[in-house]
Amino acid sequence: MQHTAKQLASSLRLMRFGLGLAMIASLGLASHRALAAAAMAEPTTASTAAQAVSMVKVNGLDFPVLDIGKGPAVLLLHGFPDSHAVWRKQIDPLVAAGFRVIAPDLRGFGDAPRPEGVAEYGLSKSVGDMVGLLNALNIDKANVIGHDWGAALAWGLAQYQPERVAKLAVLSVGAPGTGAFDTIEQREKSWYFNFFQFEGVAEANLKQNDWALFRQLMRNEGDVDAAVRNFSRPGALTAGLNWYRANLKPSLRDLTPHPSPKVKCATLGIWSDGDHYLTEAQMQASAQVAANWRYEKMNGAGHWMMLEQPERLNRLLVGFLTN
Repeated sequence: MQHTAKQLASSLRLMRFGLGLAMIASLGLASHRALAAAAMAEPTTASTAAQAVSMVKVNGLDFPVLDIGKGPAVLLLHGFPDSHAVWRKQIDPLVAAGFRVIAPDLRGFGDAPRPEGVAEYGLSKSVGDMVGLLNALNIDKANVIGHDWGAALAWGLAQYQPERVAKLAVLSVGAPGTGAFDTIEQREKSWYFNFFQFEGVAEANLKQNDWALFRQLMRNEGDVDAAVRNFSRPGALTAGLNWYRANLKPSLRDLTPHPSPKVKCATLGIWSDGDHYLTEAQMQASAQVAANWRYEKMNGAGHWMMLEQPERLNRLLVGFLTN
């Protein structure tokens, strides 16, 4: 849906992951060690993650933020309909690779604040939230990884706050302003963008019959049960849908192309061929915006690649961040 750690190991781990030993020679020793550590890291448990979460006040709002590890900061940005918990299989490998992992619940999701009004969910608001979060945590610059709406937010940070982004990794969602979202193939995949614009109607239909339509839209993939629990709380579903209403509301001005600011930092785009919501073309078109661009395709994974193929994704992310 619309709309952002880990690569090698020791020889034994390389065999386990099916990587050729020749890759060791092509990567630096530091990267090799980071990937080896990441490969041996155990998944974060719910209790460990809960202990690492604290409330951080940003722009007058209290955000739950997972903050764990030491080293260069990695900011993990989730998408719809998730919370920071969707990154649970990436946290420990990133920490083991020598990074400080920062994973907030974005406004309107999980246990984050749910301010009233559609305008409160414009991307500029969340860009401000993330800049404020980095300031509150005394982080000058972070590596930013985003998925789904978190990827759109990550692009926004890299484009409009470039001094705060060291490296950028975007999952599923490509750069804005390329025109690739205007193809008929992508428009067909994005039908729900317009459905979500019907305030009250979308909420009622998604909840009906034990969230049957919502589960169908999710294809029962990702953290669908957790999403249903979160969205069952008063006002939570409307807050999540407001991301679409604030940023994707159809209007005549949308017919006029707007140049997208260039991204100068190293950028990794990852798209999975089982994604029901986004085409490969919209990710590949990001090369028009990202000056230092690398693209990776994950075969056999759906939209939530971080849950379906975590080891492969972790190798890609750690290798990108450490190399």
